[in-house]
Amino acid sequence: MHLKSIVATLCAVAALPSTAVLAQESAPGAAAGANMGTIVFFRAKKFAGAAVGYKVREGEVELCRLRNASYCIIQATPGKHLYTVHSEAKDILTLEVDPGETYHVIGGITVGVLAGRPNLSPSDAATFEAMKSELKDVTGQGLDKG
Repeated sequence: MHLKSIVATLCAVAALPSTAVLAQESAPGAAAGANMGTIVFFRAKKFAGAAVGYKVREGEVELCRLRNASYCIIQATPGKHLYTVHSEAKDILTLEVDPGETYHVIGGITVGVLAGRPNLSPSDAATFEAMKSELKDVTGQGLDKG
């Protein structure tokens, strides 16, 4: 990455009101540098629940839309973060983010009364890397611009 694009990225990050920003590159940790933590949200390719997609949010801010066989990468400020997914039920994952660290979060679907219930669970780099070739990068795609 050139110095000019690094400066532009840092200026764009500073202008955002949210505590989490989308990664500008597909490599975890590459976009925002050592002051931020990287979070990789991913869903395995599975038949059960394949038609169900959901939004990962922090507060009212939509960070990404996870569908079957997809992943997204965000940068988050250090500190405590609450990530939420919901349909007929809500699931909240709390992460304590440290600068320069990468966290992996696997999304899943459990059986609900009327619809699948999305959930988020801590995972690891090995699990993500083992399935990454089957996953589509959806970082920043389909997000509300409002």
